[in-house]
Amino acid sequence: QVQLVESGGGLVQAGGSLRLSCTASRSILSINAMGWYRQPPGKRRELVAAITSGGHTNYEDFAKGRFTISRDNAKNTVYLQMNNLEPEDTGVYYCAALHTLVNIDWGQGTQVTVSS
Repeated sequence: QVQLVESGGGLVQAGGSLRLSCTASRSILSINAMGWYRQPPGKRRELVAAITSGGHTNYEDFAKGRFTISRDNAKNTVYLQMNNLEPEDTGVYYCAALHTLVNIDWGQGTQVTVSS
């Protein structure tokens, strides 16, 4: 198990950028993958992007070309750089430690609000 703390959310105008950070309570090297999810208002939580322990990345279609996930193993931290934000990107963003498909640790979430 690992505790995750997200930071970096906030209010930004459409077209702006934010960088989210997720710091783990221990080394993330042994975790299969780290991911960012989001939950828009009134909708289900959805995957945004994930990065494996080997550095392979995966993005949902809405994130391709705008968002970048990265990791700094020395700092036990995963980042999500979000550019060209749209109002539809508004929601709570969660960091996740994906030990397996069903064994997941979640952070508490950070609010991202994009104004038009």
